[in-house]
Amino acid sequence: MSSTTAADLAALMTRVAQRDSAAFADLYAATSAKLFGTALRIVKRRDIAEEVVQEAYVAVMQRAGTYDASKGSVIGWMATIVRNRSLDLVRRATPINTGDSEAAERVADEGPDALRQLTESEDTQRLLNCLEALEPERKEMILLAYFHGESREMLGQRFGCPTGTIKTWLHRSIGQLRECMSQ
Repeated sequence: MSSTTAADLAALMTRVAQRDSAAFADLYAATSAKLFGTALRIVKRRDIAEEVVQEAYVAVMQRAGTYDASKGSVIGWMATIVRNRSLDLVRRATPINTGDSEAAERVADEGPDALRQLTESEDTQRLLNCLEALEPERKEMILLAYFHGESREMLGQRFGCPTGTIKTWLHRSIGQLRECMSQ
């Protein structure tokens, strides 16, 4: 996806909506690595991540005509489909029957304890507060880059700035967030 721009992806999506199989192949080539990574981070298994991505591309092909560029980028829309399918799969996963419920109750919980969850929650709240302290445009750039996966080039097009400027702004904004979080 590094050489494919947001405009390229939007053009491919338009062609995919018209059932252009070559455009679909190009869209797949440009986005599959990122979408696979998204699925793998959630489901934690390569084989299941591959299934999720395959199902997501079927959905993309079927729903390409419903994509609305005014609501977000193509990669953001597709990543949302993958993320939602991955989360649905994780939520539907049935617990393994151990056969001995008494023994299972005695097994220590290896998940985070309540204090750790509270700390993580406080860190999350602090991060949100620090994000709010950024200029609105810088906050939007951070969210688009690090939570929606937009490249520096895509951000440059979106904000009408050279890629180098975007990189500098992101670097400075991350520095502001680090400073804010350390206080």
